[in-house]
Amino acid sequence: MIHKEMKRNFIFILLLTVAINLNAQEKPNIIFLFSDDAGYADFGFQGSKIMKTPNLDKLAKSGAKFTQGYVTDATCGPSRAGLITGKYQQRFGYEEINVPGYMSANSKFLADDMGLPLDQLTIADYLKKLGYKTAMYGKWHLGDADRYHPTKRGFDEFYGFRGGARNYFGYNDVSKANLDNRMERGFGNYQEPTEYVTDALAKEAVSFIEKNKGNPFFIYLAFNAVHTPMQATKEDLNKFPNLTGKRKELAAMTLALDRACGTVLNKLKELGLDKNTIVVFSNDNGGPTDKNASLNLPLSGTKSNHLEGGIRVPFLISWPKQIKSKTVYNFPVSTLDLLPTFYAAGGGNVADLIDIDGVDLLPYINGQNNSRPHNTLFWKKKYA
Repeated sequence: MIHKEMKRNFIFILLLTVAINLNAQEKPNIIFLFSDDAGYADFGFQGSKIMKTPNLDKLAKSGAKFTQGYVTDATCGPSRAGLITGKYQQRFGYEEINVPGYMSANSKFLADDMGLPLDQLTIADYLKKLGYKTAMYGKWHLGDADRYHPTKRGFDEFYGFRGGARNYFGYNDVSKANLDNRMERGFGNYQEPTEYVTDALAKEAVSFIEKNKGNPFFIYLAFNAVHTPMQATKEDLNKFPNLTGKRKELAAMTLALDRACGTVLNKLKELGLDKNTIVVFSNDNGGPTDKNASLNLPLSGTKSNHLEGGIRVPFLISWPKQIKSKTVYNFPVSTLDLLPTFYAAGGGNVADLIDIDGVDLLPYINGQNNSRPHNTLFWKKKYA
């Protein structure tokens, strides 16, 4: 009798475990690919005949391309604060790029003390509540102080740098590199890469995918490409013999960016995860055309101003299980919408999100809601 009871209990636990695992597998994996300072026109899927971006072009065809995708600010720090919280960053005082020398003297916080306020929840915080494993790789730029560290803001894993820009090759003399620009694994474990940073970040993401292929996961892969300094490998530079100067360097760096995205996308396909993985690609602000030879055409303006060229960006969402291929969406959307879109897709109730400004985009993409996601979007420029 005891033996039969134990057997029934074992079968019950086994079935429960299977049910839990099946439920976990139903949740989509989520990967957010984020480039840095890229030009609006500098991708094949955006019409470029010069840049070679076959992997991102393929991604664009696999899901939805947004013709009016916007970020919340024309500089990278505030832009990232808006997207990672789903709310306008001005509402919690993050109005300036947190780079010493660029901040106004009347800013509430300066230097390392400027960061994402600790009372603000991130995409990773919300997704962890839904059972997701979370990782952040690359450029953080949401606070250099320890209290702002990614591993304290909802991310299980981190390999990247806390600041806003760094070399694409490992520093030979790390003593000359600011601490916030050095590559860090986890918390406080500084490890310079042995290969080109763009490729190194992709390999970290692939490793995380392999380790968590049986669990729903979220990866925020924030490349520093194609932000200055302009540095590319000789192999990539040789792919563009007809270009010169910064434009040649940009093309090579963009090729590396696309290759890294392809490394991640190919791993998803290899493991059979591609159909039920949401992949988003976007850029943190318009290209700084004077610094990295990027092109924002046909838009006017550049990074750091609020003309279209400063705030309108390439914007793709792919989810083969839910979004039709070659979808083109024309109403304005915002990176504010990423948090609620991811949360709803992961099984969360958007009504539970605290005081956000974004919306779940899926009903709009799939035609369930034919109205605009946003009647109005707002930007504010702070002057010293």
